[in-house]
Amino acid sequence: MRQDVYNEVRRQMNQDIKINCSEIARRFNCDPRTVKSYMNGKKPKRRTTFKPSILDDYKDIIIDKIDNYGATGKAVYYFIKKKGYPGSYTTVKKFVRKHKSEQLKRATVRFETVPGLQAQVDWKEEFKLINRNGQEVVFNIFLYISGYSRMKYFEITTDRKQDTLFRCLINAFRFNQGSTQEIWFDNMHTVVDRPNTTANNVKINAAMQQFAKDMGFGICVCRAYRPQTKGKVESLAKLVDRLVVFNREFDTMDDLKAIVKEFNKDINNEICQTTGQTPYERHQYEKEYLLPIPSKDLIASYTNSTIKRRVSKESMITFNEKKYSVPVMLIGETVEITPYANTIQIYFKGEQVATHNLSSKVFNYDIEHLKDILKSDVYRYKDNDEIEAAAKEHLYNMDQFLGGNL
Repeated sequence: MRQDVYNEVRRQMNQDIKINCSEIARRFNCDPRTVKSYMNGKKPKRRTTFKPSILDDYKDIIIDKIDNYGATGKAVYYFIKKKGYPGSYTTVKKFVRKHKSEQLKRATVRFETVPGLQAQVDWKEEFKLINRNGQEVVFNIFLYISGYSRMKYFEITTDRKQDTLFRCLINAFRFNQGSTQEIWFDNMHTVVDRPNTTANNVKINAAMQQFAKDMGFGICVCRAYRPQTKGKVESLAKLVDRLVVFNREFDTMDDLKAIVKEFNKDINNEICQTTGQTPYERHQYEKEYLLPIPSKDLIASYTNSTIKRRVSKESMITFNEKKYSVPVMLIGETVEITPYANTIQIYFKGEQVATHNLSSKVFNYDIEHLKDILKSDVYRYKDNDEIEAAAKEHLYNMDQFLGGNL
């Protein structure tokens, strides 16, 4: 606000001078509306003088230690004190409290996601029900909910291992006919190597990163200052408590799985109070925005399914659009492939005949297989040393001149 303009307006008004707003605005280089507001009695606000804080040189350090490493205000105080901070602990404590409060306010703003953007995942751990024989059955329930449609997927598991998580996620994708662009997780040890107890600085473990990359979704981890980010799945965990009515209503684990499957179907047909529609109804719209499910071969690498392939004339089989060599004697035969997270094992009549690391290359040769291929064709009259040299040269040329992509 302009004190000089205000003073001039008040001077002219006190002297009964007819005020020309445009003229005063030109003289003082301001907006005529400013002059008019002073004529109507508005007073200029005093400019607040910036007062440097004793913490100014240490604020970045404090925020880093609080947000990224979960340090306490007391620990930070003693840390910066050794770096020359001359103030009191009370000043540090007030700053930390204000910072966390601002983070919390920023975090608790509710938001509704657009179709296909977000889903949330969690576990209902060690849920207990009693069967008809009076035996207590303890199990876990995998929980998955789409942010837009509220489409829910439940699955009973006996553990919460990483391969179980992968299998459940794949089943959820199949159930929903696709995956959202991002999935929110709690601080599960199967997802993070370092729990995200602070604002950021989370470390996702390598296997989970690879799985997310293969499936096409982004990983988001709930933060300590964001209690609302997993609100939908937290509500879902409470919803599961409705299963207690099935105490003494089942005999076997298969019976229990059937109950949960039917329950899953029922709740997706119930009208959601927030949306006013059933999850199934909204899912009909949302599924058009979901990411497609990856290839069967890629899915199989996480579910340990056995896949059959016929060996080509090149003495190779195709897996996930990449080719892998097998012994030349198997040309024309059908082999079985058992994929794991990073490898595939190839069997013929129950005997393992080859193992390959999963690769981004189109052609992947075992050097012994390549030697047999060369020996059976153009190098049939060459000795073993020449064949081995030719095989090594062939592999070298592929890596050097073709960038390893052939």
